[in-house]
Amino acid sequence: MTLLRRTLLQTGAALAAGLALPAPARAASPVYRRGNDADPETLDPHKTSTVAEAHILRDLFEGLLTYDNRGTIIPGMAERWTVSDDRLTYRFHLRPDGRWSNGDAVTAEDFLFSLRRILDPKTAAKYAEVLFPIRGAAAVNAGEQPPETLAVAAPEALMLEIGLAEPVPYLLELLTHQTSLPVHRPSLERWGDAFARPGNLVSNGPYALVDWVPNDRITLTKNPHYRDAAAIPIERVDVIPTPDLAAAVRRYAGREIDSLSDLPADQIASLTQRFGTQVQLGPGLGLLAIAFNLRKEPFDDVRVRRALSIAIDREFLADIVWGQTMAPAYSFCPPGLDNALPPPLLPGREDGPIDREEEALRLLAEAGYGPGNPLAIEYRFNVTDNNRNTAIALADAWRGIGVETRFVSTDAKTHFAYLRDGGTFDLARMSWVADYSDPQNFLFLLRTGNDGFNAGRWSNPAFDGLLTRAAGERDVQARARMLFDAEKIVLDELPWLPLLHYRSKALVSPRLHGMHPNIRNVAPTRYLRLDP
Repeated sequence: MTLLRRTLLQTGAALAAGLALPAPARAASPVYRRGNDADPETLDPHKTSTVAEAHILRDLFEGLLTYDNRGTIIPGMAERWTVSDDRLTYRFHLRPDGRWSNGDAVTAEDFLFSLRRILDPKTAAKYAEVLFPIRGAAAVNAGEQPPETLAVAAPEALMLEIGLAEPVPYLLELLTHQTSLPVHRPSLERWGDAFARPGNLVSNGPYALVDWVPNDRITLTKNPHYRDAAAIPIERVDVIPTPDLAAAVRRYAGREIDSLSDLPADQIASLTQRFGTQVQLGPGLGLLAIAFNLRKEPFDDVRVRRALSIAIDREFLADIVWGQTMAPAYSFCPPGLDNALPPPLLPGREDGPIDREEEALRLLAEAGYGPGNPLAIEYRFNVTDNNRNTAIALADAWRGIGVETRFVSTDAKTHFAYLRDGGTFDLARMSWVADYSDPQNFLFLLRTGNDGFNAGRWSNPAFDGLLTRAAGERDVQARARMLFDAEKIVLDELPWLPLLHYRSKALVSPRLHGMHPNIRNVAPTRYLRLDP
């Protein structure tokens, strides 16, 4: 008997018996295959530090506030809040329907516990300083006070109060950040450091973690307990690390990936010709720079640092190497930040290439380097096509002033972990995308003791003092002037050499809807829709 005949006979028998046939299987929701810059080092929100990790955490967790797909700050776990007249106390009222992915209620105690945890020095959080505007945070993080002294309280199950040491104009934006995300205390207490692994991680965002195959994909599925779960179109996300951008484009062209969060800059023109409006370029809020190891000669000599900076043609890097997807950086902070003056600029930016070369050679000669004693340097960077091409262009520029360059390249996770852990180096690629639109979020990177980012261990008391004074200044204009003066010190001493300011660049499939270029470069999956 054929399969078709057997099926017809079974159907007829069921109808004759008055039985209901099972409903036809519903078509499976399409899987969103999301290209991401790199594989995360961890999914513990309090121990992450990269943009690639932030993209994933934005789907897994939700803070008191969050972003929509246009980069606008919107309510998250907090449905409303009030601010005291002196701007020092914020009271957040949490949603009564907030749930963890295991069904537990999300309460103010969860946020209280999490804020204490990230600031506890035992956690060794890389990003703890972001939360220092909270009263008592710096002392707790330094181990000078217990976490219970932090100015955060949960007077009611769904009410959280946060006290500030001084008014800050960007607190609400801070509370969208991964440092402010809650973690599920029972899971952490049960699993310890393994709480963020598949099978253990309990999250409170639109999606839950299902699987993680390193260097292949991270699989997320819709959190059925999330308050808007029924309205979220995409059921499953495969987050695919794409450090090899050329290979990622080939996978995109083969319809193996639905969107890419970065593109090979030297292919932008050809990609635009090939894919048209699928190439999306937008504003950005980030810095690409080179850190000098101030603990090592001759990089502790500002003349050497200035010579290497002067020799670089930033317009060439931006226009040719990066295909106009980056802007030349003559300041440390990008222009256009909130609460800021126009930033100070590097001297000599308008000089011609001959004048720049002569000045660089003069500085090197003063420092003791020349044809008879050439300077040899090692440049470390994390591997992508864009970073490799940038390294080659830098070496070529420095060759013009008699500097010999060799490369050390690793994956992103290894690169940043090496620098963060105090590994020795000469020059190293650094990058930063702002967590909030304020000069402080760039300048804090170089504060004394911020070893997680200040890889070269630069220390300047005048710079530190200006940041401290700015933190306590209530007058926005006076504060902006202090931060301007702090940035001028950075440009004078060049512990970091600013190269380029970021723009966002992406490839987005025509079947993916809801992704809009924005200055935050955020596109939470919950707001996206994927055609079959």
